[in-house]
Amino acid sequence: MTTLIETAAPAKAKEYVSRAAGESRPIGYIVAAVLVAVVVIMLAPLVLSLFASIKPMAEAHETPPNYLPHGFTIENYVKVFQYQAGFLTYLSNSIIVAGLTIVLCLALAIPAGYGLARFKIRFKEFWFILLLAPLMVPYQALLTPLYLTFSKIGLANSHLGLAMVHTILQLPFSIYLMRNSFESIPRELEEAAKVDGSTSFQALRGIFLPLVVPGIVTVALFAFIASWNEFLSALIFMNKESSFTVPIMLVSVRAGRLGAVDWGALQAGVILSILPCVLIYVLLQKYYVAGFLNGAVK
Repeated sequence: MTTLIETAAPAKAKEYVSRAAGESRPIGYIVAAVLVAVVVIMLAPLVLSLFASIKPMAEAHETPPNYLPHGFTIENYVKVFQYQAGFLTYLSNSIIVAGLTIVLCLALAIPAGYGLARFKIRFKEFWFILLLAPLMVPYQALLTPLYLTFSKIGLANSHLGLAMVHTILQLPFSIYLMRNSFESIPRELEEAAKVDGSTSFQALRGIFLPLVVPGIVTVALFAFIASWNEFLSALIFMNKESSFTVPIMLVSVRAGRLGAVDWGALQAGVILSILPCVLIYVLLQKYYVAGFLNGAVK
């Protein structure tokens, strides 16, 4: 009797497993189909932009449009690189502004997040909410007073001034991520450091910073993308052709003869402008995912 039961049990278990696998297989197919559809929808505009950037000018202006190119040309990319001051000038301006924005955001968000997460501060939650309050204010409403202030102190029409504006717009979210990243670290590590005689600064430098690298990378990525794509403040604060960033250049290069839109050159500029963002995201993807989860979910 015992032998029969022992023999039947594994067979019954296999039957249950195969039945469960058979029931979950259609659900897996549906999920896979939905994911593929989402990926196609998200990639379609980029693929169409790439196709439009290699079309000859006459083909790019066809009505109705022909989405698949019949010809191939790099004329649009040459036009973008030779436009006014040159695409490399605008690209370097954007890199400088984005780099300064990252440095300023990290320099302010790391100590602010560390202090809010680890120090006993009176009315700490009130100050934290006050720091996040600017997120509720449309940033367009801040540009006029910021421009007047920066004009008086000589920071208008400078890369540093524009980076400071981008930092002001991005800083509340950066502090939010860094505070939650620091709070996700067990307090036992901090207590052990204090027992060993470490100061708060030494604990931050030697213990916390290596553990919150994903959060730091996430803040840097958000700051870079926000600064790289920001158009309105760059349009208001910069008035010299040689100081323009890539978004301003794209608006200028789109104008063709008699007010017509040069779609080929515009799409070539779009493709070139998204390459740095894609490259940085691919290189830092694992840190970004871990940091965003640590920073957003306590």
